[in-house]
Amino acid sequence: MSDESVFAPTIGVEDDHVDSRLSLFDGDDGGLTLDQRRCLIVVLKHPIITDERAEWATLVRDSRLIKSRLNDLFLDLVIDRERGIAYKVQIRSAEFGYVPPLLRDAAFTREETVLLVVLRQRHLAAKGSGLPRAHVDREELLAGIDMFRPARSTDRVGDAKRAASAVDSLARAGILVKAGSDDRFLISEVIERLLSIEKMYELLAWLKAQNAPGAARDDEGPEAGVAFDDEEDAE
Repeated sequence: MSDESVFAPTIGVEDDHVDSRLSLFDGDDGGLTLDQRRCLIVVLKHPIITDERAEWATLVRDSRLIKSRLNDLFLDLVIDRERGIAYKVQIRSAEFGYVPPLLRDAAFTREETVLLVVLRQRHLAAKGSGLPRAHVDREELLAGIDMFRPARSTDRVGDAKRAASAVDSLARAGILVKAGSDDRFLISEVIERLLSIEKMYELLAWLKAQNAPGAARDDEGPEAGVAFDDEEDAE
């Protein structure tokens, strides 16, 4: 046995988990690679992750590890590989008592639902014309929402604010992708996965019923597609 092996320094049990190869800055005690950390940040920041993102490969490959980090925050990861969509959900259970939620439940608003239908129609028309993607302007989207607004609606200022918020919301979700300016967008192919043609027609029927004379307004309506939690902190 050599002197080097006899006097080789030992590693304390408490230091066994530290892998210096993963250290990216002074005092870094993290256990993820740079790609995994970037992927985790994207998952935390965005309500929907699609297979169009550069982080998708890391997310699928290291899903158990990313899911584990989310579980530590009482979040869970849902990956639909067939449709190329991933999203996170808040875990709530009476078994372990109250936990301060990071996310709040958020269903699609009426304006967002209308906008999803408008986007799906435009995307379908582009595909039918042989175009790979469809461009839309903000004004076109606002006009599309307004087209499905019941005549009995009198809150013009509030309706306009909700319509503008719907455009911004779907842009943050990655369903609309900015194309050169804040007012021009590409429709992401994720719209096909969020809203099937059958669901589009179901929503169209609901919207037409909502616009019929004497119909009571129902802001919830049928589910538009994948449900996901809002990114804002919940109290």
